[in-house]
Amino acid sequence: MRDKKKYSVGSSWLNQIKKNRCLLLMLFPVLLYFIVFCYIPMFGNIMAFEDYSVGKGFLHSEWVGFRWFREFFSSVYFGRLIKNTLLISIYSLIIGFPIPIIFALLLNEIKDGPFKRVTQTISYLPHFISVVVVVGLLFNFLSPIDGVVNVLLKSMGKDAINFMSEPGWFRTLYIGSNIWQNFGWDSIIYLAALSSVDPQLYEAAQIDGAGKFKQMLHVTLPAIMPTIIILLIMNVGNIMNVGFEKIILMYSPATYETADVISTYVYRRGILGSQFSFSASVGLFNSVINFALLFTVNKISNRVSEISLW
Repeated sequence: MRDKKKYSVGSSWLNQIKKNRCLLLMLFPVLLYFIVFCYIPMFGNIMAFEDYSVGKGFLHSEWVGFRWFREFFSSVYFGRLIKNTLLISIYSLIIGFPIPIIFALLLNEIKDGPFKRVTQTISYLPHFISVVVVVGLLFNFLSPIDGVVNVLLKSMGKDAINFMSEPGWFRTLYIGSNIWQNFGWDSIIYLAALSSVDPQLYEAAQIDGAGKFKQMLHVTLPAIMPTIIILLIMNVGNIMNVGFEKIILMYSPATYETADVISTYVYRRGILGSQFSFSASVGLFNSVINFALLFTVNKISNRVSEISLW
């Protein structure tokens, strides 16, 4: 009887594989991508505990334990790096996260037509502009000599401001340009969620005397709340990951005070300075903190709203 049961279970698996072979073939490249570029490289975390040498390799480099972690934590730049990383991430989350939601809600209230399609297209376009071009535009528009912004300031009798060299302006420019570049693209997922809302709910709310604002408050927002919460959890899980590409293009030694983050410091010291073990240890530290935040926020969300990633 047991053998017969095993055979039936095994044959059902084979039947499912045969039945869905086309879908499995489509899924295979994605699985292969994550295995090759995400899971196999995890073996490289061993570098964080070694004095890694390219010639000796992973298995024969000298084991140093937590030396690089202690060196990073005791660095004179540690406080500044953590502060800048957290401030840029938190400001981006507080200011940038609600904007695609608000834009999607407003766009959802517009009837289908040329105006709505043109507005959507215009909002998506900046996403396809490369980071290098966006930073180049910032330098051109904010140039202290002939930039549009400073020309306007001079015409009003005010002094020109060297925005790109002022530490106080860095976070504003970085976060503002990020929002401009991505809010339209980020709104797509909310618009997709809005398209699945049952129109009968709006009709029922309208019969009860609810205006547009109350319909949005009591029908639209609750309908897309699971999507909002899931994306918020994922954003919090990346709070320590501030990409270095745009910051490196924007910052200079004059703005290190507010612009230097963990990733840029690791790039300068770990990559340019060839201290690979140091960069691996900081990367592992970032991953552990992000995972802890993700796990905590997901647990809180599950208890409060019963919506979570797992």
